[in-house]
Amino acid sequence: MKEFSIPLREKIRRIDPVVLLCVIGMNVMSIVTLLSEIDAFAEGVGMWYVRMQAIVSVAGLVTVLVFAFIDYDALFQKMKYVLIPLSIVIILIVKKFGSGRYGNDNWITIPVINVSIQPTEFVKLLMIVSFAMHLDRVKEKLNAPLSVLTLAIHAGLYVGLIVWQGDTGMALVYIGILVIMLFGAGISYWYIAGAGAAVVLGFPILWTNYLSNIQRKRILYGFNPDLDPMDGGWQAIASRTAIIAGGFRGAGFSGGTKYYTLSWAAQSDFIFAVLAEKFGFMGTFLYLVLVVTLILRIFWIARGTRKNYASYICIGVAGMILVQAAENIGMCLAVLPVVGITCPFLSYGPSSLFSMYLAIAMVESICTHQQKYYFEREPE
Repeated sequence: MKEFSIPLREKIRRIDPVVLLCVIGMNVMSIVTLLSEIDAFAEGVGMWYVRMQAIVSVAGLVTVLVFAFIDYDALFQKMKYVLIPLSIVIILIVKKFGSGRYGNDNWITIPVINVSIQPTEFVKLLMIVSFAMHLDRVKEKLNAPLSVLTLAIHAGLYVGLIVWQGDTGMALVYIGILVIMLFGAGISYWYIAGAGAAVVLGFPILWTNYLSNIQRKRILYGFNPDLDPMDGGWQAIASRTAIIAGGFRGAGFSGGTKYYTLSWAAQSDFIFAVLAEKFGFMGTFLYLVLVVTLILRIFWIARGTRKNYASYICIGVAGMILVQAAENIGMCLAVLPVVGITCPFLSYGPSSLFSMYLAIAMVESICTHQQKYYFEREPE
């Protein structure tokens, strides 16, 4: 059936304002927090973080507005056969040429502008789209053993590549997203319970043979940083101390000193702790309200999508934000391992922030293309 032309004004009207306002609100909080901690870095470095975050924020917002007018279905249908091969190529490039610290060689430096990016942030989006389309293909027989097997192979490919590359923290995020997408698609709880049992039984093998000494320490000291307060647990303890120091009202924009001890991670992995010390419980509560509202709104959008796989994409995006926010805040509170996961729309990080904006761009495109054809109703 022939596609009809939707006026630009109508497309603009269909952009979800709640999603945009939540994203912009968290991003403003990020830039304000980065401005407040400039004195913790060498001269010029802090302001460079602020400028870079602002530039990526503007670029991300423009991307969302532009992508909202692009038909996600037409785009993804053309890309569906290259999503997995492209993901594999990206991971291989990172494995070959990546660099980093603490055993995670997952960064690629762009020579001309001297900016490091983390390609696995973008592979995460490719995984969400490809897995959503796979779920759509098998939705009529989702719980059949063959369907579950192919989905497990699909998921295992992505998680295995990330673990092989050495980014265990990101692999946990991938697993969380995949589980939430399967749950949203209606997978039997027995399969999830079985997979959980397999993980528990296989963990000793993973711990002994596949995790490096640094990765094992991160897990141990993550759950109990007081075991090694001078080395492996110092970041988590410093973060917890900064959060406690913030109290209810916080030390103010120019106040606070505990965040100094967070060193290079104050602007990225532990910016939630800086927010807590600077603006107290009220600041962190505002962020939590915004991120929870965003997650719930995207789940709500997933209920009314025109395409089944679009619903799964929304579930994957909401799951990604949920998992990353929970893990980051948990490690800042010293109750979860420090695995180098950024806080959505709050942490500094060009690749992390822009990939989040791309995820929101997909959601907004789904919102603006809910009614594509005259007299068309998608099959159940």
